[in-house]
Amino acid sequence: MQPSILPVASPDAKTISTLAATIWWHHYVNIISAAQIDYMLRQRYQPELIEQQLLNPDIWWRKLTLNNTIIGFSCCMRTHNPGELKIDKLYIHPDHHRKGYGALLVADVLQILRENHLQSLILTVNKNNRSAISAYRHYGFVITGDSIVDIGNGFVMNDYLMTLEKLNRVAD
Repeated sequence: MQPSILPVASPDAKTISTLAATIWWHHYVNIISAAQIDYMLRQRYQPELIEQQLLNPDIWWRKLTLNNTIIGFSCCMRTHNPGELKIDKLYIHPDHHRKGYGALLVADVLQILRENHLQSLILTVNKNNRSAISAYRHYGFVITGDSIVDIGNGFVMNDYLMTLEKLNRVAD
């Protein structure tokens, strides 16, 4: 069966929250501390927060489904810079990595960008998240700066800022 990308609906919020925890505890344990993983999951993936963001017309949550199961998701949003869209979240369950699903989610974000007449696409990625940096480079993103943000509770996000160089190119 082919994967599909659909808007996240309110009943999906708990599934997305649970999937985020599964992915983060698998992926980030060697990148950031367990305390920071727990803090960021609570800060960003509470079902109520997701449901609230679904009501904002400048935030797009999407789910990647395979055989009627959500295996990944993305969230993008307008930034304060005119014409700019940011991929804020893009995650796929580890059992489904390296199957082209990331490219599908990036292509979907590009469709959102075009439909909303936006001109640039950015994201931030942890400087030690080598696999994600490699994937984003494969999709045509380039590192364009640093993004070091104090997120509270003594934690800092130490990220690269990446920008999609050519908006019509997403590699397979």
